[in-house]
Amino acid sequence: MEIESCAAIVTGGASGLGEACVRNLVKGGAKVSIFDFAEERARKICSELGDAVLFCYTDVTDEKTVKAAVEKTSDAFGKIDIAINCAGVGIAAKVIGKEGLMPMDQFNRVVQINLVGTLHVIRLAAEKMLRNRPNGDGERGVVINTASIAAFDGQIGQAAYSASKAGVVGMTLPIAREFADYGIRVMTIAPGIFETPMLAGLPEKARESLYKMIPFPSRLGKPSEFALLVKHIIENPMLNGCTIRLDAALRMAGK
Repeated sequence: MEIESCAAIVTGGASGLGEACVRNLVKGGAKVSIFDFAEERARKICSELGDAVLFCYTDVTDEKTVKAAVEKTSDAFGKIDIAINCAGVGIAAKVIGKEGLMPMDQFNRVVQINLVGTLHVIRLAAEKMLRNRPNGDGERGVVINTASIAAFDGQIGQAAYSASKAGVVGMTLPIAREFADYGIRVMTIAPGIFETPMLAGLPEKARESLYKMIPFPSRLGKPSEFALLVKHIIENPMLNGCTIRLDAALRMAGK
């Protein structure tokens, strides 16, 4: 699918991986809707990038706000071609910690944001994509989700996070198979350790220890590199129904 003249949704588009996708898509000639609740940051991006970007206040766990945001985007741009799910949260907690058992509401919150929130966006965006005129390959839309290498190499304290991201990986193929009849591709990226606001506050020693774990290049990934893969997935019609690790050969150790 050609990015130019496409209309895209990016959840978590006000920062980190999502923001990088927004900027790269606009650079490629797309119109982009930022689904986020970081209103101040999102509006700053909109003022910088101009009319090509729309902000929709969205809580991905709340189907009503997602539906309203999808409708607003469809009305503004006339269509939705691309949906990129970057919204997520990583709350670390042991199942049995020093302060007792992991609260189930904490586990549920992570799953609701990372997994259920992703599905809210997929189903509501795909419903709009069905109305698109297919291109030469029969494509009507592209969905790209964000998982994590924690889906495969989860660390102690990542039970909720790993479970939620493994769920994103697990639903990629069945949804891709279902959507094949509609000409909608579904892909997932499983990033390793990237420069995001979540990691920005780490002490330098902690950051250096992370670098040493990564084979090559031995550094944190850049959000722009994530956005490059998103661009390639959109443009390459043979990519469908799978998860791509973007991790510089990192495999997280058990302890």
